[in-house]
Amino acid sequence: MNIMDSIMEKARTHQVVVAFSEIEEEKILLAAKEAKEKEICKPLLVGKSSVIKEAATKYGIDINGMNIWDCEEEDKLQEVITRYVAQNPIYSEKSMSRKAKDSLYVALMLEALGEVDATFAGLSHTTGEVIMAGQMIVGLEEGVTTVSSVGIANIPGYQGSEGELLVIGDSAVCANPSAEDLASIAISACDTTKAILNWEPRCALVSFSTTGSAEHELIDKVRNAREIANSRRPDLKIDGEFQLDAAICPPIAAKKVTRESEVSGKANIIIWPDLNVGNIGVKLLQQFAHADAYGPVLQGFKKVVCDCSRSAPVSELVGNIAISAVRAQGGK
Repeated sequence: MNIMDSIMEKARTHQVVVAFSEIEEEKILLAAKEAKEKEICKPLLVGKSSVIKEAATKYGIDINGMNIWDCEEEDKLQEVITRYVAQNPIYSEKSMSRKAKDSLYVALMLEALGEVDATFAGLSHTTGEVIMAGQMIVGLEEGVTTVSSVGIANIPGYQGSEGELLVIGDSAVCANPSAEDLASIAISACDTTKAILNWEPRCALVSFSTTGSAEHELIDKVRNAREIANSRRPDLKIDGEFQLDAAICPPIAAKKVTRESEVSGKANIIIWPDLNVGNIGVKLLQQFAHADAYGPVLQGFKKVVCDCSRSAPVSELVGNIAISAVRAQGGK
């Protein structure tokens, strides 16, 4: 059983409700339908019922048996807005009524109110729009300063602490994170990894230095990030600064790391220092190691908000839905 089969099997053990608001998109309807058929989640199509049915007819997709949350039912929509504003009085009903013209905001309000477990978008909304809506409506998890992402790399021939698997981040969102942002990314990555893969997270903050082998302000940022992360979450194994080889290779770690570490040589999570490294790193893995990289998985929100790639095939969307569903299971 490969990693995605394992994640899908886990998603089936407790089907959560995933909201799909981009109901005019063919691939969204196909992915939601496949997710339902594979029993990965309970899809909820959020939007105007007339638009949903028109799109389904246009693309020849049978949506019979799929639940619809109809935004054309004005009383029902107003009731959700009123409840949301009551819990979030910094917003007015007037402003939320304007936002509710976009069904993504309706889906997120339903999630914030506990009627939906995860929200899935990204085809008719940019990543920035999804993040902005998620931050506004759902909000950030306590102790987290930034939204970020991780991916799961399946690297043929790699013999790491978790076999051929390695979690990497951030490769998609934070261009130039501060030390505080890096700490947030590392903390979120540990929690995300635990939720999806049930590993004991061992998170390495990587750099071009290993425990003081070089000095530079770029290295200082990574060291400071470790200190912040350790102070915020002493329960997590987050360490650095390590060069990549010292993070994942025990013999090299034994030579390079000059102090005790529960992470060096056996890291199963790698945190890049910035998006230049992250983007290049994931593409090196894909091009030269022929790795499959699942994600990016957005993290840092109070609840699960998923952004997908516009170019992704339906099969990849279904895989990301499964990842989102497993994360949303939480303690259920």
